[in-house]
Parts: sequence; C-alpha cells; structure tokens
Amino acid sequence: MTLLKCTMKRFLFATIIFMLAGEFLPAKDKLTLTGIVLNTDGDKVKKAALTLRKGGDVIDEDKTKGNGKFKFKKLAKGDYVLEVNHEELGSAEKAFTLSGDKDLGEIILSKEASANPVLAESTSEGNASMEKGSAGAVSIAIPQTVDAMGSPNKDFIINELNFEIKKLNAEIKHLSQDLDDLKALSKMWVNPLTIYSKEIILKNGSTVFGKIIYQDDKSLKVETLVGYLIVDRAQVVRIVDNVITEDSQEYVPEQIRESYTPPPMPKLAQPRYTSSNNSARLASAKLSANCVLVGNIAEKKDSQGNIIFDGEIKNIGGRRADFVKVDFVFRKNWSGETRTLTTFVKGSYNTFDTGIVSDASLLPGANGKFDLYVPQDFGTFIGYSYVIDWEEYQ
Repeated sequence: MTLLKCTMKRFLFATIIFMLAGEFLPAKDKLTLTGIVLNTDGDKVKKAALTLRKGGDVIDEDKTKGNGKFKFKKLAKGDYVLEVNHEELGSAEKAFTLSGDKDLGEIILSKEASANPVLAESTSEGNASMEKGSAGAVSIAIPQTVDAMGSPNKDFIINELNFEIKKLNAEIKHLSQDLDDLKALSKMWVNPLTIYSKEIILKNGSTVFGKIIYQDDKSLKVETLVGYLIVDRAQVVRIVDNVITEDSQEYVPEQIRESYTPPPMPKLAQPRYTSSNNSARLASAKLSANCVLVGNIAEKKDSQGNIIFDGEIKNIGGRRADFVKVDFVFRKNWSGETRTLTTFVKGSYNTFDTGIVSDASLLPGANGKFDLYVPQDFGTFIGYSYVIDWEEYQ
C-alpha cells in the first residue's frame, strides 16, 4: 500500500513538471507567421495571393482575408521568402529568417519591379540599404553596375570610340593628300621633267623644257616654269620626249649626314657638227667635211621592248667624211650617271690604202641613214644628247 502511494506521487510530480515545461518552451516546428497586406494608399487588400517559399520550395499558399491579414501555422525555423501578388494592385516580396513566432507587419504592394530579396542577417558593406518594418529589418541589395552608378554603358563607349577613329582616319587622309600635293610641287621645282617632259632644242644652242600646248606649221606654244613661250618652228632643231623616272636616294652615312653635300652634276657633252680632227679645220671651209643632222631623230619601240633611234646625216662640206658615227650620251638619273652608245652611218663603200673597206663614208652632198638599237636590259633614262663625229683621210 505504501509502495503504491509512493508510485502515484512520483507519477503526479512528473506530470506537473512536464506541463510546466510545456508552458515555457515553444513546441518545435510549430511557429506562426502573421502580417497584413496594404496598397500604396494604405488600404487593406483582400484576396491577395500569398506564396511562402523556403530554399526554392513552396511551403504553403494562401490568400489574405477581408481585413488584409494573413497567418501561416506550423512552420519550422529557417530562411523564408514571402511572395504577394494581386492582379490589379501589383506585387511584393519579403525575405526573413524565422526563429520564433513572427509578425511581418505591413507589406505594401507595388506595380514596379521589386529588387531581389536578401535576408536581413546577410548584409553587404557599402552595397546594401536597410528597410525597417514594424517587426524586423530587411536589407535590399543595390546593384553596383555601370548604369546604376550613372556612368555611360559599354555600347555608348564603343560608339564614341568608333566615331573618334573615323574622325582621325578622315583627318589622316586629308593630311596625306596635302602632303602629296606639296611633294608634287617640290618635285616640279627640283625636277621640271616630272611635269614638263618635252626638251626643245633650238638652233641657237639653247634648250627649253616645257609642255606643248598648241602647234601648227609655223610656231609652237610651250608652257614652262616661267610662263608661256611662242617658239618659231623654223628655229627648232629637234624635240626630245624625256622618260620620267623616280630619283634614287643616295645613301649617306649617319656620321657625316649633317655636313654632307651632294657632288656637283657633271657637264654633259653638247651636240657638235664639226669633225674632231683639228687638221681639217686648217683647210678652207670648202675643202672640209661637215656632217649635220637632217630633220629629227625618230624614237620608237618594237614588240620586244627595245628602243630604236633612227635618223639621217648629210655631208654639207667640200670633202669626203669617213667613218661617220653618232655617239648617244644617255642620262640615267639626276645624280650624273651617263652611258654612251655609238652607231655608224650607212653611206657609200670606200677602200682605204690599208685595205680596210668601210660603208660609213659620205661624199660631199651625200646623205646616209643610221639606226641605234637600245636593248630592253639597258634600263631607263631621263634624256640623251648626241655627238656627230667623222674622220677625213682625203
């Protein structure tokens, strides 16, 4: 009997202790979430759809009552996101951490897009702004992008750079054109043949470089560096069409470049029409040979690219001219480089006392033709002069 009473007392004491503990300790996974939904005017919103999520999973769904309030029961501890949607008044989101019964307070609906919800406990220094409600604080992240900070975006910068590049390209083309014009003007004064390629040789020995603007059977109108000239055609001995080539730059060592001066241009041989034999000049003019050019020297090119010069020589003197030849002195460039080619006149045959037979003799008053082949591998030249030479043996 005594043992039974003792057991009953122990059972009754344990029951009292368990009941008292249940009143002071909340039950596990039986937390409650409450709140109220309002519009932007502060009016209560009814029948707003509520979606409670935890880690991407939908925990519960409900709608607000006529007074705009809501209540979720039997919730476990953890991080949640509450989504509120209304077809006419907009939507709202709120993130929070549930560790006990919680009242979210007022949730304002808005038609504007809401920012991504961030948990109240996960703040970011310098990148979060705090929104305090009646029951806690929730931090909303502010996106730190170029557009959000008010700076121009990437596409705008690329467009501006492309515009600057196009502008610089246009300026470079304009400056290049001006530079080419200046180079053309400088070449005209340094080398007149770049523009005026006609070399007109007159009877008085002078030479005129220019461009023939107009010509007829009596006169020539020539454009030169000093202006326009009218030349009597009867005074023209021949006209040479010079070949235009680029000047080759002479290499000068860097050590002497400042004090270097180019060498003077050598003097070219001038055309002459008398024999080189001084003994013939002692005789009377009637007894001396005198070979001159008849007309002009024709210049043409064959199908292989060889240049052919041909002309006619006449002996206007009183004696026979032997071994009549024409020496062509070609000017290769403006640095003074020259090269000489020789051709003999095709005249009458003559046998000399030594037994040598030649067909390059011209009797007084006789004519003889000549031609000179300049091979393609001879290279270019900017002009030429010629010398008529002969010997007198009778």
